[in-house]
Amino acid sequence: MNAAAGSTPDGGVVRSETTTVPSRVGPDPMLDPRECAAVVPCLNEAGSVGAVVRGLRPTVPTVIVVDDGSTDATGREAAGAGAEVIRLEPGMGKGAALARGWQRAAERGFQWVLCLDGDGQHDPSDAPAFLAAAASGARMVVGNRFHDPASMPRIRRITNRAMSRWISRRAGMEFPDSQCGYRLMHLPTLLALGLRTTHYEIESEMDVAFARGGHRVEFVPIRVLYGNERSKIRPVDDTLRWWRWWRG
Repeated sequence: MNAAAGSTPDGGVVRSETTTVPSRVGPDPMLDPRECAAVVPCLNEAGSVGAVVRGLRPTVPTVIVVDDGSTDATGREAAGAGAEVIRLEPGMGKGAALARGWQRAAERGFQWVLCLDGDGQHDPSDAPAFLAAAASGARMVVGNRFHDPASMPRIRRITNRAMSRWISRRAGMEFPDSQCGYRLMHLPTLLALGLRTTHYEIESEMDVAFARGGHRVEFVPIRVLYGNERSKIRPVDDTLRWWRWWRG
């Protein structure tokens, strides 16, 4: 698949490179990668985002990195690795960055979006498992980190388990890992849901909206690579935002 060189109206950069689309011949059917764009929201992820983009492109050739006002070389590294880069005003939030990436993917004619973080925690080599799960008829495929919970820091493990129980009750279906940002979604279905949150509550809103809409949701086990990265979550502000969404 060839990407045309140029720029987007809001300053994004398209790298011109040729990528070989992986073969679909084999025992496990897989969603055609040419129908899918990866959307990677980033804030100050220089040093990791380039590897994420390069790791994704053998499976999903088109990668859209949405830079939420980084002050480092995130945008340059992503573009150098072959991504289209869209830069937002600082502090718009993860949900806003994802929404802008979904919009751009729709403008380019894609039917699916694979979303994952740019800090290196999500392993790009897990991407084929998402495409295979979607081929079975799912409209959203969510990564599940709890098949190996020992790899997750204890406080995150406790918090995510509690939130997953709450979201499961509200959604009316079981979400083993409701807060995982590594997920694949059918783009027309996603855009029709009218999601409105702009920060880290976006995953919770997606879960409930897909489930209540009657859309099939599947889960795939994923590896999580925890290193020295610092969480971008602001405990007080983001907890208050989540509770406002919950009570809304």
